Amino acid sequence: MSRSSALFKLHFAAVLFGSTALFGHAMRASPTMIVLGRTAFAVLALGLFALHGRRAPWHGLAARDIARLIAAGLVLALHWVTFFMAVRSGGVALATLGFASFPVFVALLELAILGERLRSRDVAVLLLVLAGLFLITPAFDLRNASTEGLLWGILSGAIYACIAVFNRYLSNAASGTQSCWWQCLAAACLLAPFGWREAAALPASEWLLLACLGAVCTALAYTMLIHALEKVKAQTAAIVICMEPVYAIALAWLLFGAAPGGTVLLGGALVVGAVLLSSLQPKKLV
Repeated sequence: MSRSSALFKLHFAAVLFGSTALFGHAMRASPTMIVLGRTAFAVLALGLFALHGRRAPWHGLAARDIARLIAAGLVLALHWVTFFMAVRSGGVALATLGFASFPVFVALLELAILGERLRSRDVAVLLLVLAGLFLITPAFDLRNASTEGLLWGILSGAIYACIAVFNRYLSNAASGTQSCWWQCLAAACLLAPFGWREAAALPASEWLLLACLGAVCTALAYTMLIHALEKVKAQTAAIVICMEPVYAIALAWLLFGAAPGGTVLLGGALVVGAVLLSSLQPKKLV
């Protein structure tokens, strides 16, 4: 695979990741049901991908590695549920931009838990995100549905930051596909007791959307990202993935006519700029 092909796969994966918010906007299912369906179909698709590559998802993994992946998967379920709650309450733009604040929480977690110092760039990221969130806040009133959606998005970003720090410092022998499979399996098992009644009454059209969300926007997207990382630097991949909110807002504008206002665009530019700045920090290549 050439580098240009890898970059195409990388951008396409970012578009697929960004499009996940559109499902929360278009579907009638609850956020819990959306995540249950997403993870269930992702488990099926990723399992087929892994078997096609002649490496079963459980092959070569120690019990401790599996336990760590399951723990991360349980937290991932909470992240996705809160994200779709953000979409349902505040819309695509506010949900994705609220989630994009996660680098701030990564820096704060590293400071609080790992004792790492805040660098000048971390402070700049923090200030940019705070300024951006201030601009995009619809109203400083917790009774406002859009403000509630933004807060759900920020909570989703905080939970994702926990996963990012966990994965960074607790390495294991799992491949990218194996990691995603086990985490999705854990998330599906956690949510199944809460969503099975709704699943039984879900119309076929909703199941079709869930299949697309799980197989295409999750399993295929992660697989393309993993393959792209074989040819491009991790830092380059991080910069491209930072465009996820931009793609999400653009798609919502194109498909649903959800045009963001001027202050949302300006605040979003600050948040996305902060995420880009965060991704430019020196990192070990993978």
